[in-house]
Amino acid sequence: RKSLNHELSEVLNELWDVDVNRFIPGKDYTIELQGKAGDGATQDGAARHLFHHVNEERMKSIKTYATFISLLDNYETSTGVAEVVTPEEIAENNHFLDAILETEVMKIAHQYLVKKNLARPNLTDFKSQLYDIWFQLYARKEGNRLDSCGFEHVFVGETKRDKQILGLHNWVQFYLQEKHNQIDYRGYVARKNKSRPDKDDQVLSLQFTWKGLVKPIGSTFIGVSPEFEFALYTIIFLLSKKSVTHERVKIEEYELQIVVCRHGQHIGTAYPVLLGTSSE
Repeated sequence: RKSLNHELSEVLNELWDVDVNRFIPGKDYTIELQGKAGDGATQDGAARHLFHHVNEERMKSIKTYATFISLLDNYETSTGVAEVVTPEEIAENNHFLDAILETEVMKIAHQYLVKKNLARPNLTDFKSQLYDIWFQLYARKEGNRLDSCGFEHVFVGETKRDKQILGLHNWVQFYLQEKHNQIDYRGYVARKNKSRPDKDDQVLSLQFTWKGLVKPIGSTFIGVSPEFEFALYTIIFLLSKKSVTHERVKIEEYELQIVVCRHGQHIGTAYPVLLGTSSE
């Protein structure tokens, strides 16, 4: 088992602390965990939505969320179907990057990466580096159509041959899809040493169906801002050249393994995995 990366944990906690756009459980949103997800694909441990209430006014009033939400409908979720990127969508991608680059979270991430010689000090250069990592299209399969990008996979979600859900590790997308009855939350996945998560836990493992398919276990941050996840995954992506990176970190009270897979120069996928909580 990998030991805790203290330096990285320190940086990520700094990002966590300055994330003024994070939604506070019980105040900006409430969730209903309900029952535990079953092992089989037939059981449903939750009759109601996961998100009981989300302060949408606040969401719409924050530039990073508003520009983030405008990107969620830009993708064809089936892999193997080529993406068509319109000039409007390119503009939306740029608006989103501009918005997050104004935040303290991304400024700290940028400074850290510059210090590590992994990013250039010039913001324009850093922005095009982010664009390339997250929005540049690639083919999920060799020599196939340009059907995917890091942003689509991690934040929007994809489906593979109508058999499997890929990605979709973002709470805002989850909430909006659930609101439109596209996602059916099926219960939480318990950790070995904690029988049940709390409603104010900001990292959860859950099971859900989307577009008629089951995701047996998906883990996600809840309530964090888009810029926080962007900063976190970008840092880990740039720190490692490995095709799959597992970093053990402690953010706030959460012991996590952050998994980042690369697809050449781009993000393939990225998500948090909850380890046993140390607060017990």
